[in-house]
Amino acid sequence: MPSTHDAIIIGAGHNGLVTAAYLARAGYKVLVLERREVLGGCCVTEEVWPGFKVSTAAYVNSLLRPEIIRDLELKKYGFEMLPRSPSSFTPFPDDRYLMMGPDQQMTLKEIAKFSPRDAENFPKYEAMLTRVADFLEPMLVQTPPDPFANRVGDLWKLAKTGWGFRGLGRGVATEAVEILTGAARPILDRWFESDELKATLATDAVIGAFAPPSHPGTAYVLFHHVMGECDGVRGVWGYVRGGMGMISNSIAAAARSHGAEIRTNADVGRILVKDGAAVGVALKDGTEFRARRVVSGADANVTFVKLMDPKDLSAEFLAQVKRIDYSSATVKINVALSEPPQFKCLPGSGIGPHHHGTMHICPGMDYIERAYDDAKYGKPATNPMLECTMATALDSTLAPPGKHILSMFIQYAPYELKGTTWDVERDRFADRCFDILNEYAPNFKSSVIDRMVIAPPDMERLWGITGGNIMQGAMSLSTMYSFRPVPGYANYRTPVRGLYMCGAATHPGGGVMGACGLNAAREILRDRV
Repeated sequence: MPSTHDAIIIGAGHNGLVTAAYLARAGYKVLVLERREVLGGCCVTEEVWPGFKVSTAAYVNSLLRPEIIRDLELKKYGFEMLPRSPSSFTPFPDDRYLMMGPDQQMTLKEIAKFSPRDAENFPKYEAMLTRVADFLEPMLVQTPPDPFANRVGDLWKLAKTGWGFRGLGRGVATEAVEILTGAARPILDRWFESDELKATLATDAVIGAFAPPSHPGTAYVLFHHVMGECDGVRGVWGYVRGGMGMISNSIAAAARSHGAEIRTNADVGRILVKDGAAVGVALKDGTEFRARRVVSGADANVTFVKLMDPKDLSAEFLAQVKRIDYSSATVKINVALSEPPQFKCLPGSGIGPHHHGTMHICPGMDYIERAYDDAKYGKPATNPMLECTMATALDSTLAPPGKHILSMFIQYAPYELKGTTWDVERDRFADRCFDILNEYAPNFKSSVIDRMVIAPPDMERLWGITGGNIMQGAMSLSTMYSFRPVPGYANYRTPVRGLYMCGAATHPGGGVMGACGLNAAREILRDRV
């Protein structure tokens, strides 16, 4: 007979590892099964080329919940943040540039180059976001209520949330509703006049989304990127020393310290169900493991469509799952460089302050909109939006001496192409992205040692995320909070007894924050059986 565990976690992404660590800390016998040979899912560091340690998917951090860092003592296991300052650099075709960061005086001086009015408004804009964040951020680590369940606890949560919303006052409450439901572009247009500033800010509204800044729902994605903290400073993003995989590795070390077992190269093929309850899993090689609880870190499509027999789920529930939008329009290119890109607008050699943060190639709002238009009709953007980061500017441990790693996160490029395939277009699209960056930094192409091009289908194949969607499903109002992953099941439980979900498919969604895993662990412990 297979040995029985208290909980089996499917997938060693950072959320699955968080759930495993908290359950193990509570005394549960926990087994984590990871399909790949490396831990972390999309939060991983891999030696893609000799001496180059690449954060192949996720590349910067801010959202990882401070309570997780504290509770699991992650710093004891090697987790260390490297704050970025400046955090943002946008060069423009006329050789002007905009740098922004945690240094407010520097940021306001930079914005004033394009608009003194915008420099005056920017602190007010940030203060508005902070007021909304103070209301919304605590919800990240709360289990959403079911507004239709008629349970006292759910009704109490709804009432408490409504009372807190009322306490914001009419003005801030109106702003909060617009952020939760609206488009980023009209908000930015109302606050600012400089197209250069608006375009720089708008990049955070569309990353990972198949939508331009003019589409409803992008305001929340924008807001999602200004939450969080780095070493206690709100809204600051940083690199993780040793790459993003150090987040996953430190959580795994904490889980193991409490007795959790983690196995790699363990590809789950089926969730075992008996009499309406999850009883374990079977690997694709036939090996079976039994457990009182099964917890899936995979998305809803993988969990319920690929790993389960449809007879174990109602037709209504499966229909809800199949309605989830997994549209993706992102390509990731990891590049090994012999030297940093040297921009025409800031000529020099070596590493400059502008290399510390995200380097944006998006000269205006309409540029982003037109890039989306191409993808909307099934083709990679002719002029894509580029977000480039070079963690080696702050972390020399990632590459051989004098060498660098550039991470390029690119939009828009759809999962399904019209009239062609990604096998045909992959390198062609990467070449176009390189040409665009070379227009701003003429030494870039000649400095390339090697590259790794990851199109949306590659993301699905590598990391098991349906459609290559890095959020495990769209993050619009209709798919968030009490409706994530589907209405009626936002409490990390599923229609199958003993089967839970803990990945980004659940509230509060995508991003390396660990809140999904933390919330799931709390609910599992609440169901002690």
